[in-house]
Amino acid sequence: MGLFRGFVFLLVLCLLHQSNTSFIKLNNNGFEDIVIVIDPSVPEDEKIIEQIEDMVTTASTYLFEATEKRFFFKNVSILIPENWKENPQYKRPKHENHKHADVIVAPPTLPGRDEPYTKQFTECGEKGEYIHFTPDLLLGKKQNEYGPPGKLFVHEWAHLRWGVFDEYNEDQPFYRAKSKKIEATRCSAGISGRNRVYKCQGGSCLSRACRIDSTTKLYGKDCQFFPDKVQTEKASIMFMQSIDSVVEFCNEKTHNQEAPSLQNIKCNFRSTWEVISNSEDFKNTIPMVTPPPPPVFSLLKISQRIVCLVLDKSGSMGGKDRLNRMNQAAKHFLLQTVENGSWVGMVHFDSTATIVNKLIQIKSSDERNTLMAGLPTYPLGGTSICSGIKYAFQVIGELHSQLDGSEVLLLTDGEDNTASSCIDEVKQSGAIVHFIALGRAADEAVIEMSKITGGSHFYVSDEAQNNGLIDAFGALTSGNTDLSQKSLQLESKGLTLNSNAWMNDTVIIDSTVGKDTFFLITWNSLPPSISLWDPSGTIMENFTVDATSKMAYLSIPGTAKVGTWAYNLQAKANPETLTITVTSRAANSSVPPITVNAKMNKDVNSFPSPMIVYAEILQGYVPVLGANVTAFIESQNGHTEVLELLDNGAGADSFKNDGVYSRYFTAYTENGRYSLKVRAHGGANTARLKLRPPLNRAAYIPGWVVNVLPIINQEMFNAGEIEANPPRPEIDEDTQTTLEDFSRTASGGAFVVSQVPSLPLPDQYPPSQITDLDATVHEDKIILTWTAPGDNFDVGKVQRYIIRISASILDLRDSFDDALQVNTTDLSPKEANSKESFAFKPENISEENATHIFIAIKSIDKSNLTSKVSNIAQVTLFIPQANPDDIDPTPTPTPTPTPDKSHNSGVNISTLVLSVIGSVVIVNFILSTTI
Repeated sequence: MGLFRGFVFLLVLCLLHQSNTSFIKLNNNGFEDIVIVIDPSVPEDEKIIEQIEDMVTTASTYLFEATEKRFFFKNVSILIPENWKENPQYKRPKHENHKHADVIVAPPTLPGRDEPYTKQFTECGEKGEYIHFTPDLLLGKKQNEYGPPGKLFVHEWAHLRWGVFDEYNEDQPFYRAKSKKIEATRCSAGISGRNRVYKCQGGSCLSRACRIDSTTKLYGKDCQFFPDKVQTEKASIMFMQSIDSVVEFCNEKTHNQEAPSLQNIKCNFRSTWEVISNSEDFKNTIPMVTPPPPPVFSLLKISQRIVCLVLDKSGSMGGKDRLNRMNQAAKHFLLQTVENGSWVGMVHFDSTATIVNKLIQIKSSDERNTLMAGLPTYPLGGTSICSGIKYAFQVIGELHSQLDGSEVLLLTDGEDNTASSCIDEVKQSGAIVHFIALGRAADEAVIEMSKITGGSHFYVSDEAQNNGLIDAFGALTSGNTDLSQKSLQLESKGLTLNSNAWMNDTVIIDSTVGKDTFFLITWNSLPPSISLWDPSGTIMENFTVDATSKMAYLSIPGTAKVGTWAYNLQAKANPETLTITVTSRAANSSVPPITVNAKMNKDVNSFPSPMIVYAEILQGYVPVLGANVTAFIESQNGHTEVLELLDNGAGADSFKNDGVYSRYFTAYTENGRYSLKVRAHGGANTARLKLRPPLNRAAYIPGWVVNVLPIINQEMFNAGEIEANPPRPEIDEDTQTTLEDFSRTASGGAFVVSQVPSLPLPDQYPPSQITDLDATVHEDKIILTWTAPGDNFDVGKVQRYIIRISASILDLRDSFDDALQVNTTDLSPKEANSKESFAFKPENISEENATHIFIAIKSIDKSNLTSKVSNIAQVTLFIPQANPDDIDPTPTPTPTPTPDKSHNSGVNISTLVLSVIGSVVIVNFILSTTI
């Protein structure tokens, strides 16, 4: 873990985003309720606040013009760290907190790399997670390299709000154009500049022309595109918004469909303006006649956490062991989850409400024990949810006249037809309502309260063999507490034992955690025999046994030993349900712990629309690769669907090796609520960190071409000189650090599905789109490879593939069924997520004026449902030419192709360059002289 010793420890703002957490709404063309968070690791500097305001104000005008007078920024909240000095201007936040950050201001993800980026792991046209800016960038220290912050914000906003992608590609900075020249990947193609190698050493700098790589026939890796400082092109903001003339997004007329940009790859060759124009924002607005007002800013300062438990003790809580299960989870919350320094109170309710504990500040175990003693002991009466909430407001109000930012943690098992009567009061209070629904009868009014206040909501079934209630309480850590203080769940497991009386397993404690490690055991009938050994084989004793609540727990003093802990639980009843939960905190405040965050892509869904499960595993901001990640999706009847999540860049997974593991979920069993839990495990031989800058980041500008004179008689009189920017620290993106064993679990909350028909479900799910079509060449054959889709998106096996080729990329995209079909008789599909490979000889594809051949695939399942057209592979029928100004006088020698003498003479022999995302190859084969 020495890799992170020099890292600034950041709040892990990105890890707690669940679906629909942003408060942003569009009102009369203006975006409201944008939340910008300053990370507490950022040194106090009021200039940062000023620069944020300047950035957003400038960006608002720029966005208004770029979107044809359609959008602007109306109001923004800036969250200021608790450790900054007080200021009369600062107010207490209401619903705004780190969990709802749209923009974070924090040190760079990797040392020295200040590029702004947007966390984005969904499909084209879908909203991103958050934008990350560094303090140095906001303070203007990186303007030459990345451009002014206001224009940068608009670039990142388009990622965040409209789900568009960059129109450059650092992995493929050059491509072969129809002009038969090597071009820089950019949009629009009218952006002028020079392709040069520029290196500095020992105080002197050398500029030379780019050399052509003998293998790829493109410019080498040291070649960079230097844009002209003075331009006339207006597009595009998603390529290089820092160019002064750029004020537009690329549209259908200016979009460069040839370039291998992420926008083309992810958005099916559509321009950014086409994607934006198809958004709900665009459809719900019309251009404004007058200029918009400047944005309004609210300065909000984080303060101590205030939370009141509002616990249902009505008569229905006596059934299915609900009251006891609630007390188990609440005790775990009070013992381990709620952070030191927090203020905690408690209210019980049935037909009426009772204040049990006024707010107590947690300083030691004494306060925690006092609160635990106040948990309800017997169920009785009806259900009055609003009474409980109003008494919670009274408890909080005795400490703070304003309820802003305080939290109400409400648990109930029943409906209450009067609950809607206090929705307006809750909405106006400024408090956040978290809702845990125990059993089926969750009240819709309370779910609405949770949503409008930015709280979390969880559904927990009455099935006794799960830890759902403990998981839900455990997920309710503070939205504003430093990650080093948060309780992280290492294990959460339950088993119902019949003939086998033993529950045996291991728990891994890695070096990033170990402080305040806590083991919790629960049972249904009788206390089990408990044995726990640390990695050295020492048995752990002194479990505290709470027979009344049917739980036993042990807190490991100091920092727990790193390694594998083993436990044996022997049931004393038959049948018996046992559970174990293990939590811990960061071992070292300077080393970020490994974390897992789970979420569904939406909270509400109706059949047959699929859903997507996401789990993100990071250490700090660096992705963890190679982990085994499993999702457990439980229906309200207790049926659990198990899904292996993948980070393979196929199916539901948008980007390979970004630390986000994904999978489609289509196995609905009933209408109603479902809950999500994810378990992640990494072995020392598999899990690793990958040090690479995030995707969807603003382009770094290596320098500018200045003093360019006009073109005279079609020849450049003076190509200009390069004015270089300071080089950014280079990072070897292939560098990976092997991790030790680790384990984590996380709750992903609840979601609701409706319109599910009776089982068995009709087959309405086609194979998922192939997104990683790639190619290599062997002798005279083109070899295609891709990840196999499934019968139902990414599950099962397709029946067959259709491969077609065309000389037109748009014809292949828009009229796939009319393109020339490749014979796939010998292609037998494999199971989903397997690697497919297919070789074919290209025939009947020659055309006198053709310069490109394009290849794509569709999949068909057993119900004859067809996938979308895959990403498109490209074959180029020429050796690309370097631009005259780019040619080096001593290029790397290129071997001369040798004709294949085994074919008949008199035919047209051409050299092809096959270009697919991430792959460039040269192949010789015979083209037919007829179409």
